[in-house]
Amino acid sequence: MKRITRRSFLEAGVAVGAATVLPAYIARPAWGQSVSERIRTACIGLGGMGTGDAREFNHLSDVVALCDVDKVFGLKRALSAKIGRQVDGKYQQPETYTDYRRILERDDIDAVSVGTPDHWHTKISVEAMQSGKHVFCQKPLTLTLAENILIRQACEKYGKVFQVGTQQRAQKNQFATAALMVQKGLLGDIVRTTCIVDGGRESPLIPKGDVPESLDWNMWLGQAPYTDYLAAEIGKNPFDGLKICPWYSNSHIMFRWWFQYSGGRITDWGAHHVDSALWILGRQKPEQMPISYDFKEATFLMPYQDGYPTVENQFNTPVRFRVECKFADGTDFIVTSHDKDPNGILLEGTKGRIHVNRARIAGKLYEEGAHKTFTEEDFTSIYNGKPFEGHKQNFIRCIREGGTPVSDACTNILSMHVCHLSNIACRLQRNIQWDAVAEKIVGDDQAAAFFSRKQRKGFELPTV
Repeated sequence: MKRITRRSFLEAGVAVGAATVLPAYIARPAWGQSVSERIRTACIGLGGMGTGDAREFNHLSDVVALCDVDKVFGLKRALSAKIGRQVDGKYQQPETYTDYRRILERDDIDAVSVGTPDHWHTKISVEAMQSGKHVFCQKPLTLTLAENILIRQACEKYGKVFQVGTQQRAQKNQFATAALMVQKGLLGDIVRTTCIVDGGRESPLIPKGDVPESLDWNMWLGQAPYTDYLAAEIGKNPFDGLKICPWYSNSHIMFRWWFQYSGGRITDWGAHHVDSALWILGRQKPEQMPISYDFKEATFLMPYQDGYPTVENQFNTPVRFRVECKFADGTDFIVTSHDKDPNGILLEGTKGRIHVNRARIAGKLYEEGAHKTFTEEDFTSIYNGKPFEGHKQNFIRCIREGGTPVSDACTNILSMHVCHLSNIACRLQRNIQWDAVAEKIVGDDQAAAFFSRKQRKGFELPTV
């Protein structure tokens, strides 16, 4: 008789999942399942979002391993949150690592949650898929346009479930309802979409600091150029007085305001609103992306030369910006920090307009109740045929049953195309033309050079 292992049990669940109804494991927490039913998860990167994700996965799976390059800000905080698993009614602490590769070597882990700084997302995610693991990765998914293509190639080759942490797609009463209103034609033809993502963060000149003993700074930098650790306690620190996380730095939490590691507000909130807007519009193919990115405004804290900052110790992503993009059919798609409407997405059609954010939908058609005829089947249809549920629950379900999660990587990278191209337009302060079919910048060799970037030796991206 063939021995039934935990992995073969999970694989069998995927094979028959399309013919099953809502299984019990979705409805009850991990500790209410038998050992053979449980999905075993590892969490890599345990900063603000990473620890939050680990807490949520702690209720949906067995979190058996934790990894962070900072033993205090990452590992200690996560362990203090009692992230682990229940064994015979008792808490069991996960194994801890400072090198994520030790996790990928383990064949008893089904899925990884990646909550590292942005410049590590692609490398870890692709290597995780290569090691046979499903991936949940926080946004923004990538650092460059080239990483977008690499992510797609890996998803197509390795066939793992890959959910991106753009959880707005799982907000039923806001973004999903807006998607149905648009896709059912209630607003008519959409002529303009505006993503308002708020402005970037400012900083003073930040002095060199002492690398905390708990932090492996070389590993934290990864593919980014080696540089000094910068840190300053200037003004009130909003992070509960954590000395390991200064208010101004080029590390924890503040990494998002440096192009070396992220893309500022355009990829921070843009990863949410641009992604949601394209999903709402039903533009989920490369050839449906905007083809022109018209630069209108970009305010930086320092002068830029040839697309690069001239000051090394100050936040360098744009504080204010506006890029007016255009689809091939002539409709407008705008990415801006400030507008007459608040943070959110403004959708303007020939029959009406709505503004949607995480709090509500505003607009005459919505207030008149045009959305009240939507059925559960309608919501299921935009959830790739899956029941409408929480973002991480959807990820776990797809591992069990097969199918495509609601925020899959191959559609999410299209929003990252828009974000990265908008940032390139801001950095060079000129218009950018994009061949949406060939997926390349055209007519501007200097702009095209931003398609990828050199990785530091020893931290190169994998090949697929």
